[in-house]
Amino acid sequence: MGAETLRVGIVGLGANTRLRHVPGLRACADVEIVAVANRRPESTAAAAKEFGIPQTFEHWQDLVADPQLDAVVIGTWPNLHCPVTLAALAAGKHVLCEARMALNAAEARAMHEASRQRPELVCQVVPSPMGLGVHRVVREMIDSGYLGQLREAVVLATSDVYADAQQPLHWRQVADLSGVNTLTLGIVHETLLRWASEPVRVLAQREAFTLERVDPASGMRRRVGTPDSVQVLATLADGAKGLYHVSGVTRFGPGTQIHLYGSEGTIKVELAPQERVLVARRGDSQLQEVAVPTEKRGGWRVEAEFIGAIRGENKIEFTDFADGVKYMEFTEAVARSAAAGAAVELPLEEQTENSKA
Repeated sequence: MGAETLRVGIVGLGANTRLRHVPGLRACADVEIVAVANRRPESTAAAAKEFGIPQTFEHWQDLVADPQLDAVVIGTWPNLHCPVTLAALAAGKHVLCEARMALNAAEARAMHEASRQRPELVCQVVPSPMGLGVHRVVREMIDSGYLGQLREAVVLATSDVYADAQQPLHWRQVADLSGVNTLTLGIVHETLLRWASEPVRVLAQREAFTLERVDPASGMRRRVGTPDSVQVLATLADGAKGLYHVSGVTRFGPGTQIHLYGSEGTIKVELAPQERVLVARRGDSQLQEVAVPTEKRGGWRVEAEFIGAIRGENKIEFTDFADGVKYMEFTEAVARSAAAGAAVELPLEEQTENSKA
């Protein structure tokens, strides 16, 4: 390998890493995936064999400390995102961290502060994939004044993935592994932040309709640690009002959409199962779909952006640690509000960030 080759180690080579990060990194010139560490030795060995990774580590701490590595990709559950990131930065490694950023806002802030102490290192959180294809067109319409003044933002993210009470416990429903992260709340909120101002106040309610599920790892029933359904009222920094309906128990619901209602027009973005932009303005009779030109259509280029940033070719657009802190603070504020039955102001005060409501 030449002097310009970047050597990458992976902590937690799981589903999304297999699907996106490994092929994305291998599509980059002069990048080698040279090390891997999973939770179990047998899993580590299997991943190394499957992807031809030459070096394995039993403990992630040893991988991160390897002086031969230039960058670390963190594909673990959120419970390890903060400790692995802090160790990687201390060891002088660039970091690409899987979403959600951390267990809570306090961890996210610690990660951001550590990155600020090492400005020569690139730090990126894997972004929400939603809306990437249509982002440029939506952003240009907003910037051109199509909406007028934004008055209301509606965020819908519904599915029936947890509607069946007999379904086994998913790791995302374990609070020790997921923290305050709830369903797709952070993902859709991160997407909204690309097109609207940040919230300054939230009032939320939540419900776990199935209190216990069978843990497939042990075969025992275990308490569900995250809600099945969340509703949020929000006030945005520019005075607009926000309404969120995020659910895993909605049969035949609206799916995933973001609606932006302004004084002059409306932009509706359908995010799943496919991305579409529907718009109408004062005087129009109905919504019309906007054709997204090929040259303006975005897409997944996370790994290329990460490697490009390391080489000084570009900056991180989606998503840096500062933006990750924003959606983690929102997610924790929603959890705190629902637990207390009272509104919570943003940004969160640092002295209370150790809460894992």
